[in-house]
Amino acid sequence: MEKHIPVLLNETIELLNINKNCIYVDMTLGGGGHSEAILSLLDKGKLYGFDQDIFAIEKASERLKTYKNFKAINANFYNAKEKLAEIGVDEVDGIIFDLGVSSFQFDMPERGFSYRFDAPLDMRMDQQANLAAYHVVNNYSFEDLIKIFFEYGEEKFARLIAKNIIKHRTLKPIKTTFELVDIIKEAMPNKELNKKGHPAKKVFQAIRIEVNQELEILEESLIKAIDLLKPNGRLAVITFHSLEDRIVKQLFKRLSTIEIPKGLAIIPDETPLINLVTRKVVTAQETELSDNNRAHSAKLRVIEKNDK
Repeated sequence: MEKHIPVLLNETIELLNINKNCIYVDMTLGGGGHSEAILSLLDKGKLYGFDQDIFAIEKASERLKTYKNFKAINANFYNAKEKLAEIGVDEVDGIIFDLGVSSFQFDMPERGFSYRFDAPLDMRMDQQANLAAYHVVNNYSFEDLIKIFFEYGEEKFARLIAKNIIKHRTLKPIKTTFELVDIIKEAMPNKELNKKGHPAKKVFQAIRIEVNQELEILEESLIKAIDLLKPNGRLAVITFHSLEDRIVKQLFKRLSTIEIPKGLAIIPDETPLINLVTRKVVTAQETELSDNNRAHSAKLRVIEKNDK
């Protein structure tokens, strides 16, 4: 398994403006890289780390076991506000979301996230969840497969791939990642197969997003996180594909803007809920790009909650 390297680490920590005596939340604990950096700057402050993957909780807890001011919570970030309220935490000073799949999840063949390894079709971040990639591939209708491949994977050959999946699964269930890869390749024109990048990447992304309902809960989870912030508290979000980034960008723009009706003679005395700390998206520097391939698609956006 490759070593977990947190992306945009220095930029994220700097923009979160860590106070050593304040309370922080890592909504996507993963391998614990960002959490460790935050904890190293705390004195009387505390950090709560969330992850729906029990393996991530165990892995990060081992890494961070020397920090007595850290608590790991096995739950989806959608439920973080309620879970924190249960232990008496109603406000926090800073929050980070590092979205997408953790590097160790990709590197564990048995989890079925990667087209690089032959494994059962799974892709569940929460191993207790009912919906797995196997069900999506073998039970979703032709129309639903096209929809998720096109919307979540932006795959232009969605229809051809869905058609080939239906054809193969009528003969026998599609059980493994390599079986699915072969079916995807079979459906695509030869000129596409010769292009740079893996031909199954977009379909695998789409299935993973569907299995884990990643986009459905993202906007509401961010709104709940902003509600959790104290005035002047900051929220940092790292995304890895355009679908996530679009949701984050549009939400932040909406919440940082006061709509003024055309023709209004006076400017309303209102303050938006948040301010944009990063006016432009932050991406990785050349030094990080050379050391961490995952950083190539990473985008960081940070906001600060207004003190009304």
